[in-house]
Amino acid sequence: MNYRHAFHAGNFADVMKHALLVRILVYLQRKETPLRVIDTHAGVGLYDLSADEAERTGEWAEGIGRLDAPFSPGVEEILTPYRKVISDVRARHGKTIYPGSPGIVRELLRRQDRGVFVELHPADHAVLNEAFNAVANLKVMHLDGWTALHALIPPKEKRGLVLIDPPYEQTGELERLGTEFLTALRKWPTGVYAGWYPIKDVAAVDAAAERLHAGSARPGLRLELYVDDPRDPARLNGSGLFVLNPPWSLKAEAEVLLPALAERLSRGGYGAYRCEAFGPSA
Repeated sequence: MNYRHAFHAGNFADVMKHALLVRILVYLQRKETPLRVIDTHAGVGLYDLSADEAERTGEWAEGIGRLDAPFSPGVEEILTPYRKVISDVRARHGKTIYPGSPGIVRELLRRQDRGVFVELHPADHAVLNEAFNAVANLKVMHLDGWTALHALIPPKEKRGLVLIDPPYEQTGELERLGTEFLTALRKWPTGVYAGWYPIKDVAAVDAAAERLHAGSARPGLRLELYVDDPRDPARLNGSGLFVLNPPWSLKAEAEVLLPALAERLSRGGYGAYRCEAFGPSA
């Protein structure tokens, strides 16, 4: 419970994760029927990039700070909803604010949709609760995210997304992500599941991906962005997202977006990406 995302808000991993999160939600909202979004490790929801924590690391400058210049038209088309969310959040809360996943979900949910934000850290939960619990279609819970995952599915809306973004402070948390994914999928087989992970040891990620490929009864995607050479497992070289039951359009969109981000956000000239399908259809 010592991890504080305020030090890392708006970094390259956030840009990748949040841009893809927006694409999933945009797709799900093509239907008028209501949906539910469950964020199991929500954080505080809004982060001030001028605050001491963000300024101390400066990670945002190599993430969202590099997105000011436009990309090619095809990339910009994919990024437009993400850019609009950031613009809307800053219009409401201030020009130095960067939205975490709760802030993004709050901007995108329609009146008929519901969002549940779960946070265990007492101080972060208090901030999250103050910012979002009064919104009519949002609920903030003080609970362990893994426990909440299974308690909250399947939702009555029948459609929706579960975002799992743990702090990875404990040994074996990447393996646990795979285990919890497969267990949740059996309970709610039509839900969309997105699980974020850091990339240091590529072999550990390969093992988790192989387990999901072997155990998932539904199709999935392994989406990754590398901003540094992954041969050094002592540092954060990239980040990834496992998506079960992905929108049919997500793979094609990621194949446009991720190489552009890899080029723009690379450190020391190294940038790469991965976009692979897994599961029964792969």
